[in-house]
Amino acid sequence: MLQSAKLVGAGLATIALAGAGVGIGVVFGSLINSVARNPSLNDQLFKYAILGFALTEAIALFALMMAFLILFTF
Repeated sequence: MLQSAKLVGAGLATIALAGAGVGIGVVFGSLINSVARNPSLNDQLFKYAILGFALTEAIALFALMMAFLILFTF
């Protein structure tokens, strides 16, 4: 019973990874849209896109860490 609850909890914790994937897609989709509108801001917009990617990826890593904590510590 406890093992099945761990697996369900870890599965629910990984739902955030789908949100992180969508977030990364939104960040780079917005970058492409912005550069198409104003190509002269390419360097500045790319820096902001990398920052957005890093923050979104950090949330994904936290979600993955929580899934592993649920599986292997409780």
